[in-house]
Amino acid sequence: MGIPVPARPSDGDRERVAELLQQACGEGRLTLEEFSVRVGAVWSAESESELALVTRDIAPTPVVGSARTVEKIVTVFSQTKRRGRWRLRSRRLGTYTVFGSTKIDLRDVATAEDVIEINGCCVFGELKIIVPQGVEVEVTGVVALSSQETRLAAVPRLPGTPEIRVRVTTWFSNLEIRSRPPSLEPAIQDD
Repeated sequence: MGIPVPARPSDGDRERVAELLQQACGEGRLTLEEFSVRVGAVWSAESESELALVTRDIAPTPVVGSARTVEKIVTVFSQTKRRGRWRLRSRRLGTYTVFGSTKIDLRDVATAEDVIEINGCCVFGELKIIVPQGVEVEVTGVVALSSQETRLAAVPRLPGTPEIRVRVTTWFSNLEIRSRPPSLEPAIQDD
């Protein structure tokens, strides 16, 4: 008699677990980065037990710090950094930078949206957006006498992750969008 081979999870099982993860992210129990890593594990799971491990330690309630809701970031003659755990309740985030520097780290954002839209302008400033690896990013907007750089890791898109659409007009500015791998360190590290 041979050793029984565990059954591979069905696509339906994987979709149900991915939906649970998306709900946990929307409720603030997972960050976008944690969601991205876990949904990748869902689609690569070889057995039902591996699939069960993906959701076993999700907090039953939102963790501290996830209640900060942000809809707009305005920076004038200043520097703004939005990082750590924060909540995006709608699909739109406005960002306006004039003679300043704005850094938006989406790796620890809590959202249930399928699409995140970042709209705004940057005039005589700098806007840096960091996304988790495996997230699709679309960049549009007027670039006038400015620099725009998109550096995303060459990894496959993780199913179930939101698409990020950046529509920012830049005048005499620098716009940088880059992906970063999941970190084991707290998100409060400086770049």
